Amino acid sequence: METRTSVLQQIRKKEVELNVKIDEARRESEKIVANAKREAEEILKNAEVQGAKVAEEFYKKRYTRILNESENLKKLAAEELKSITVKGEQNLPLAIDRIITVVTLE
Repeated sequence: METRTSVLQQIRKKEVELNVKIDEARRESEKIVANAKREAEEILKNAEVQGAKVAEEFYKKRYTRILNESENLKKLAAEELKSITVKGEQNLPLAIDRIITVVTLE
């Protein structure tokens, strides 16, 4: 055998070197993909948390506004009832007189 490496041995050596580089590149790409997946999951998780916070704030604001509107409507209804009651009480003597007049004429 010759001390020099044959062409076939050189090809095999190069093949082994390339396979090592390919394996290293594969491991590196797997790391990159794993990191990207982790980052994407974190982004989604943060988006869900932020979305929940925004939805909760929106709900609270709307609920507060509805409660305020409800209170305002109750106040208006109470004022209207009071006004109607006062008018009714003022008209009560006149109504009684008319009823008596109508009943007594018959």
